[in-house]
Amino acid sequence: MRGLTHRFVETNGIRIHVAEQGDGPLVLLCHGFPELWYSWRHQLSALAAAGFHAVAPDMRGYGQTDRPEVIDQYTLLHLVGDMVGLLDALGHETAVIVGHDWGAPVAWHAALLRPDRFRAVIGLSVPFIPRGPDYPSKSFPETDETVFYQSYFQSPGVAEADLEHDVRFSMRTFLYDGSGDASYSAIKADPAGHVFMVPRKGGMMANRVNPTSLPPWLTEADVEVYVDQFERTGYRGGLNWYRNIDRNWELMAPFAGLKITVPALLIAGDRDLVLAFRGMDQVISNLPKNVPKLQKTLILPGCGHWTQQERPREVNDAMIAFLQRL
Repeated sequence: MRGLTHRFVETNGIRIHVAEQGDGPLVLLCHGFPELWYSWRHQLSALAAAGFHAVAPDMRGYGQTDRPEVIDQYTLLHLVGDMVGLLDALGHETAVIVGHDWGAPVAWHAALLRPDRFRAVIGLSVPFIPRGPDYPSKSFPETDETVFYQSYFQSPGVAEADLEHDVRFSMRTFLYDGSGDASYSAIKADPAGHVFMVPRKGGMMANRVNPTSLPPWLTEADVEVYVDQFERTGYRGGLNWYRNIDRNWELMAPFAGLKITVPALLIAGDRDLVLAFRGMDQVISNLPKNVPKLQKTLILPGCGHWTQQERPREVNDAMIAFLQRL
């Protein structure tokens, strides 16, 4: 079995950093916000040991991968194009694509648009969400005192200044607040969904509390990996993904109503804040209609948003079982 290695590949007009391990059929692992290839550290070795070539890129705008300056270079079509180009650069005709958080829409849409290249898909945390009837931003809630966090991310420079003022603080709170115990407490204390809202005065980090200890699945050394990279790059690349939400809706118009036709698996935690989004229960109940070859929806008890990091054994077992049935 080939050990963990790193390299750079040129594709789709940018240079992409990848971590890879193992030999065999390709499994492509797409991280979300604010993460890195490192989010898949527990999966790379497990997939390699099971006979697969596991590849985890730093996605466009993150880590050691290029960070284009122009916002419109971060649409879903660019992100799916990066993954298609990565297959070509790695010399694989097809792959199973896996995505977590923002990486999940990339994975779902890669399978939707290019089933000839992506023979199966696994989504973590975020299910496939079909194109709606209107611009997504029109449904973002707001009050006199607060705005939805995705609205807060829209103005270039605002969220960057807030989150980059103290990267260690913002990263620790992101990772802690999204974990199972913390997010469960937040949902129970705030069933109306105010946890997703940002004060108009003070910003996202104003009322956050730096955790005195980390959840058991996360070490200070793990946090430092993220801090080192985001102190160097800032958050702008990842935030630019959010700044294309309405543009993605426009670009996906020709594909409205299209179903994902390849085998699929969804894994999420029952304490994931994403599942508390308004209407998400309906999205999941309708998933078999939009993903007719969905083989399973696995909900992990007590698991928060950082699915593959919080529950690596269960995620690895489910992924490998799915892959071996293909």
